Amino acid sequence: MDFIIGGLAGAGATIFTNPMDVVKTRMQLQGELKSKAEQATRYKGVLHALYVIAKADGAMALQKGLVPALVLGFSMNSVRLGTYHIAEVQGWTKTKDGDVSFQKAVLWSSVSGILSGLTGNPASVVKTRIQSASHPSIAVGRQHRYKGLWDGCRQIYKVEGLRGFFAGVEATCARLAVGSAAQLTTFSFSKEALQSRGTLKESPFLLAFCASAISGVAVALAICPMDVATVRLYNQE
Repeated sequence: MDFIIGGLAGAGATIFTNPMDVVKTRMQLQGELKSKAEQATRYKGVLHALYVIAKADGAMALQKGLVPALVLGFSMNSVRLGTYHIAEVQGWTKTKDGDVSFQKAVLWSSVSGILSGLTGNPASVVKTRIQSASHPSIAVGRQHRYKGLWDGCRQIYKVEGLRGFFAGVEATCARLAVGSAAQLTTFSFSKEALQSRGTLKESPFLLAFCASAISGVAVALAICPMDVATVRLYNQE
């Protein structure tokens, strides 16, 4: 049940975050396969990217790759959150006194991240390639023309074999190990710190929201460089 709840939560969030993922993917692919002197800045920032994509490709382009993103959100988060929750319930992340152990929390959050990376890598490859495809006037990086999730899977398997679904898997596992360690560990400690001070004790939802916001900032700072490398590896053949 923990795996299913975690997966549904991840898939649900994807519907709202996918437009930002499209923007992130295209900004990270700027300069791919080109020298610094040859790079053209298609997207100058988040707001500019949203405007340019909607103008050139249409507003619905901001939801490109939504189906593989939903598959990714479910598969990756079900494994990551489910594994870590089991570790918490079993007491594997705590000291003998019942307090959260930093070392154990980092270990199990990293393990859960690696397992989720292996599970979600095929969907990540398809999602990234679909999101990167755009009108020639704003195209960045290598362009793949897939009609959808299943067409993408078929073309990848035909051209690259099973190996193609695991492009960049080493970078993915490293990124998610670091990211999950930063996210889940920060979340656990932030939640515990807020609880110990009596903050939001009457509102579990706001408590979880605040702890999640803190952990979100931590994970973004931790994984951004590796995320750029991973997205570019996904987009190669």
